[in-house]
Amino acid sequence: MEYTQLGRTGLKVARLVLGTMNFGPQTGEADSHAIMDAALDAGINLFDTANVYGWGENKGRTETIIGNWFAKGGDRRDKVVLATKVYGDMTLDGSPVWPNHDKLSAVNIRRAVEASLKRLQTDHIDLYQFHHVDRDTPFDEIWQAMDVLVQQGKVLYVGSSNFAGYKIAQANETAARRGSYGLVSEQCLYNLAERRAEMEVIPAARDYGLGVIPWSPLHGGLLGGVLKKQAEGGRRASGRAADTLADPAGRARIQAYEDLLDKHGLEPGEVALAWLLTRPGVTGPIVGPRTGEQLESAVRAVELELSEELLASLDEIFPGPGPSPEAFAW
Repeated sequence: MEYTQLGRTGLKVARLVLGTMNFGPQTGEADSHAIMDAALDAGINLFDTANVYGWGENKGRTETIIGNWFAKGGDRRDKVVLATKVYGDMTLDGSPVWPNHDKLSAVNIRRAVEASLKRLQTDHIDLYQFHHVDRDTPFDEIWQAMDVLVQQGKVLYVGSSNFAGYKIAQANETAARRGSYGLVSEQCLYNLAERRAEMEVIPAARDYGLGVIPWSPLHGGLLGGVLKKQAEGGRRASGRAADTLADPAGRARIQAYEDLLDKHGLEPGEVALAWLLTRPGVTGPIVGPRTGEQLESAVRAVELELSEELLASLDEIFPGPGPSPEAFAW
């Protein structure tokens, strides 16, 4: 496994991040524990989760599964850089949200971190991430709450997720005025088929020293050989993948992508991950395996070298917006 620094920090993390969103809803606890063991064996040390994962009536279930895995011992907790998130409410779906039980007020941050620590069976969170922008809470209040948690040793680093470029700037400029360390990472939607992050988010992250952690690197399975799998009787596409395939032009791009990689004898999902690893500013994409086999495929992507010719061909199929700020002007 290859390692890199997380943004401007001294923290070393693997070039792949283990996403745990499937733990609970799609993958049982025993299989989830096996995947986490296999991830450690492969050298993956950054595990990403969120307080709301488990969803519906099982919010918090994913953190509980991870906590039970930590409780098995064997230096599991010491080897893992643990990342979780705060923002969403933890009430059951359909129930009213009590005031101050969601978003990023100091009250909710304090409540949420204590609940996550309990479910995760640990005394600290290595990377505590804002799951979304809170338009109602000023960054001064947010940083005051986070500074207290850092001073208490309950949080070591702070990151963001789904932040626009200007929000990254606002957050870190406010932190600088306060003498706080600020954001060290940004999780954003970024992959071959969705490159809007190159306009502002990634330039802002790089300028402020944030590591970029792309989520949905296969764009909901769209970049994982979806057409070939459908032809072989695999499960049908859903969500973002289904929306793209419903558009003739989008479907043609995916067909061209799969044809190109078939010509080179390469697996689409592995190429999609390897492409992200070539992008400036990217720490490592989040992979959310449901099975051990999917994890093994993701790990192979780290060692995959893409030729300049292939990278150029991928750009032809999935052109990005171009360099910023030139992309805004012409």
